[in-house]
Amino acid sequence: MMFFYLAGWYFQTRILGKEKPLQTVLFITDQCNLSCKHCSVYNHQNPTSKSYEQIKEELQYSYNLGSRFVDFEGGEPTLWRDGERNLNDLIDLAKEIGFFTSTVTTNAQRPFDWLKANSIWVSMDGIYEYHEAVRGQGTFAKLVENVHASGHKALSANMVIDANNYVNVADTLEFVKKTPAFKSIAFNFYTPAFQKKDDPLILDWKKRCEVIDYLIEQKKAGAPIMNSRSGLKKMKDLSFKKVCWMCNYILPDGTRLKECVGKTYNVCEQCGFCMAGEMRSVMNFCPDTLLAGVNLRDKN
Repeated sequence: MMFFYLAGWYFQTRILGKEKPLQTVLFITDQCNLSCKHCSVYNHQNPTSKSYEQIKEELQYSYNLGSRFVDFEGGEPTLWRDGERNLNDLIDLAKEIGFFTSTVTTNAQRPFDWLKANSIWVSMDGIYEYHEAVRGQGTFAKLVENVHASGHKALSANMVIDANNYVNVADTLEFVKKTPAFKSIAFNFYTPAFQKKDDPLILDWKKRCEVIDYLIEQKKAGAPIMNSRSGLKKMKDLSFKKVCWMCNYILPDGTRLKECVGKTYNVCEQCGFCMAGEMRSVMNFCPDTLLAGVNLRDKN
């Protein structure tokens, strides 16, 4: 059924020109147990945690738009509660509504072996001191402990590359290769929440392109990199026509966006969200990107 839907979706969007989302990024809370340097979402003063009924309505809204894949985000989504309900109830709800798969992104500071999600993405911004420079002392050891204990068969890492940790990309990739618990790793580049050209975390463009070239070569050699080669190539020159409407966003305060939050922040010229390149490559019908997407969204 999923493949028939994807074929119909592609015909409507690529041939008929409709702007119809395929994926939803749903922020269910801005409560978090960390204060990561690159994050603009966490709220320690007055955190928001949506009700089950609100999330149900937001899921149905997204489904009606055409979305069939949902990513539950935070804050730290495993902290979400509504009475006796926890994140698994939302995963079950998404399946009942008709979403093909659900994904959870976690900082892995709490055990997550109980999650029912089809896939889990662990935020890992380098290894050892590089990760902890972003997320705090002791966070890497806790992450490794919970990753090894998870037992999930579709567990992947996600690294945000910035001006400080880019030198650790090769070691991080090697760590993922040698860690059986991980299936793959996705790479993105730090993108400022607001337009700040002098942000010290922004990686120099020349260095960014060098990192991308390295990742492409590693991908060719069979490294477990989630990004496709076609998608990575796009991120070296952001002049390509964006199709970021392929993913709709619903923020912690309930704001609904028809495309990437980066457009709201006016940071598209500094975009490091590599999904932008992946989505453009899907529209271009690049075989390697289509294969990567199928592997990513496999129901497991």
